[in-house]
Amino acid sequence: MTDDLNKLRAALHKAPAPDPGSKEAAMRLAMQNFDRAHQGTAADPRPIPVRPQKPGFLTGVRHMLSTLTTRPILAATTSAAALCLGLIVVLPMGDFSPDAPFAVDEGGRSEAPLLAKPEAAPMIVAEEAAADTSATMGATAPAALAQDQMATKRLMQPESAFLAPLATVAPTPFPMDQIAPQVENTEAFANEAANPIKMTAEDPVSTFSVDVDTASYAIIRSSLMRGQLPPAEAVRTEEMVNYFPYTYPAPEPGEAPFKPTVTVMPTPWNAGTQLVRIGLQGRLPAIAERPPLNLVFLIDTSGSMQSADKLPLLKQSLRLLLPQLRPEDEVAIVAYAGSAGEVLPPTRAENAATILDALDLLEAGGSTAGAEGMELAYRVAERMTAKGEVSRVLLATDGDFNVGISDPEGLEKYVEKKRAQGTYLSVLGFGRGNLDDATMQALAQSGNGMAAYIDTLQEARKVLVDQLSGALFPIANDVKIQVEWNPTQVAEYRLIGFETRALAREDFNNDKVDAGEIGAGHAVTALYEVTAPGSAALANDPLRYGKAAAPSESAELGYLRLRYKAPGESTSALIEVPIASGDIPADEDARFAAAIAGFGQLLTGAKYLGDWGWEEATALALSGRGADAFGYRAEAVNLMRLAQSLSTQ
Repeated sequence: MTDDLNKLRAALHKAPAPDPGSKEAAMRLAMQNFDRAHQGTAADPRPIPVRPQKPGFLTGVRHMLSTLTTRPILAATTSAAALCLGLIVVLPMGDFSPDAPFAVDEGGRSEAPLLAKPEAAPMIVAEEAAADTSATMGATAPAALAQDQMATKRLMQPESAFLAPLATVAPTPFPMDQIAPQVENTEAFANEAANPIKMTAEDPVSTFSVDVDTASYAIIRSSLMRGQLPPAEAVRTEEMVNYFPYTYPAPEPGEAPFKPTVTVMPTPWNAGTQLVRIGLQGRLPAIAERPPLNLVFLIDTSGSMQSADKLPLLKQSLRLLLPQLRPEDEVAIVAYAGSAGEVLPPTRAENAATILDALDLLEAGGSTAGAEGMELAYRVAERMTAKGEVSRVLLATDGDFNVGISDPEGLEKYVEKKRAQGTYLSVLGFGRGNLDDATMQALAQSGNGMAAYIDTLQEARKVLVDQLSGALFPIANDVKIQVEWNPTQVAEYRLIGFETRALAREDFNNDKVDAGEIGAGHAVTALYEVTAPGSAALANDPLRYGKAAAPSESAELGYLRLRYKAPGESTSALIEVPIASGDIPADEDARFAAAIAGFGQLLTGAKYLGDWGWEEATALALSGRGADAFGYRAEAVNLMRLAQSLSTQ
């Protein structure tokens, strides 16, 4: 026995002096487990399947253990092996000084030093080793111990590491710089309080700017897929409704660049009201007739972009866009992190390999100097632009503008100035945790571009492939909608969504006031909930001293006016359409749009929905799912069901 132990010590080299407290604790635990495993089993031990033996040093150790059949010897050997194991496990991770590196938990947080003093580590590891050893001793037979590999499982990762002389294993500090730091959630979203119910007698005119952004829906999906209900301020109902394609009549040749369509149907969540749906459909010019395109990718490569759903997904997304370009189109890449630089000079799209190589070289690191990068991107765009060509800056970021922007309003004015010169800005958001949706929305609106959030490669395809023409080639700028409601037919009304796009009544005729744009082939949907005079669903009592509405023979619910500017023009044109009364059976598109509007309201508190809830919203969406060629509507139904489950937790 003494010879065997000497051999074991020689193989493992010099072990530290045993700690009496650790030794006593390990022996006590080993004997307790030994007794527990053997009570009542001496005559009929549990069978242990025979497993192949691995030759070498470990096999010798197991053979030695198989010869130890008495409790005292077994306990002593277990303690000695555990103490040696503690030395082997701990030493490669750090030294025994008080300045040893700090341990890191699963969240990346630093805790106590790995080894505060030499005797601490053997005690902890010995107890763990003894517990592991005792768990494998289900039989008293020496053969069972010899066959069970669980007792030495930790030593087999790998065996060669323990055969080398211990002196050659140098202490290696833990690579703390490779640990992703804990990032505080600093997300900020652009939103306003929900539109209230308005009395037509007091305020008959509603004015707002169109919006074709879809970022809110993708952010909501991202939250739900993470098992969390989205923040209420992240929900912009109009962006949810406009995420989906709808079939509206397109304008005829020679007509305005878009055509309005108005329908009226019963409100699903309130039998005493009606939903007025206003749809605008933009024409889709022949792609072959479009002018050459100059694209500047302005890419955030700051340290916050390291995670897989940020810079790696960003690079994959831009790869999808390149095949959609024509050979004569040009691409340039500007990266910013701490300082900005031109990664790729203007390069024709036919040289796709050169562009892809430049994308592959991008790495995340450093702080964020967004303003400096934007200035360089615009300079590159101006250098690329020739007469008759279209130039666009495409900003891709997680929105963490933490360096370089001391005056956000000044930056927005700078973007507006560049927009007036013909270079528009669109913003693509990636990742969560520090998403500055508010800044991204403001920049996109100032730059007459779109704001989208990309959380999956499928979303990247939708935004950068299916909707590329609409995103980069506007057919109408500064599009404003104004509805005058007829007080004899509509006592109350409520615009669902568009809170961040509200305009003053006088802004409608002011061509200097900026508004939204409609891209080639884009559709826009707006929903009003209206209540007729005398309806039981009226939310407000009539005013005692209010002026009664003058009798009118008109059966119109209201009157729709639209203003827009052709690209490059400074004077707007006007379109006027009456809103006829009467219920029309809702088609699939109308039912689905209403269901999504209800979805958004349920996520923000359902103030105006009464008892109408998730079951009704899901059923309505299913009834309007239609052909759903790309599965967008089916996905929305699944998200509704997921949100319902999360809302009950």
